Amino acid sequence: MALALKPGERVGIIAGGGLLPLQVARSIAGEGHKPFILIIEGEPGLETGLSEFSHQDVPIEKFARFPSIMIANGVTHLVMAGSITRRPKWSAVEWSWDLARVLVAVVPALAKGDDSLLKTSVGILEKSGLRVVGPHEFVPDLVARLGAMTLKKPDSQAQHDIEAGLKAALAIGALDIGQGAVSIGGRVIALEGIEGTDGLLERVRDLRSHGRLAGRQGGVLVKCTKPGQELRADLPGMGTRTVEDAHAAGLAGIAVEAGRTLIVDYDQAVRRADELGVFIVGIKADLAA
Repeated sequence: MALALKPGERVGIIAGGGLLPLQVARSIAGEGHKPFILIIEGEPGLETGLSEFSHQDVPIEKFARFPSIMIANGVTHLVMAGSITRRPKWSAVEWSWDLARVLVAVVPALAKGDDSLLKTSVGILEKSGLRVVGPHEFVPDLVARLGAMTLKKPDSQAQHDIEAGLKAALAIGALDIGQGAVSIGGRVIALEGIEGTDGLLERVRDLRSHGRLAGRQGGVLVKCTKPGQELRADLPGMGTRTVEDAHAAGLAGIAVEAGRTLIVDYDQAVRRADELGVFIVGIKADLAA
């Protein structure tokens, strides 16, 4: 664990779906600390292991109470880990003065996009006295490394695809649209939108099956952080499913920003990529650097 905790300090995790919350919790526990988990009700994958830790199940509609729940449980450091797929149902939101104060900051941020909302959320949490830290502080072994992480490495054509895809990913990131792009034959053919990486790769697979990409082999999925992104709340992520979806879409490999991308099941994802003949490579966001 990269972040050293002092006596009396405790880490709380706001846990969405996926493997990451459990991995963070186990890493903290492995260092002799006792994390507290705020489990967001209804998110997928939460039934696997998180209940072994001190926890509380809270609906997303009570988001204004998250800071007070953490503080009541002795939390000093807060991690946001995992995906949150469901938006609050406003008809079920618990109205309070805490909520009113939160909405004053959140409503303007909603109109500016996801990154603005995440930055605002981090600010609200820190004003309550919590120190917000990124999940990568606790699971540094899951952070993508620079260079090839698989047996297969990108060839010259794949390098052209990486360059084209990176330019596109940075462009849509600056507009707070998404974090990924797919390039085939040096041409960008699909951009990540609100559907996420899974939906992006599904579209590419459909383009293959419909003949829109007839005769075009290979291609690369490129993922990187948005310019100025709040790294403590929304690092790009990938895993074994990403590898399998990229292979199903006919891509030669995946390029991710080194040091700023989490591979949530690192060993398994790399092993599966080697089995399928797909490369995973860590790149710098500035290829000229």
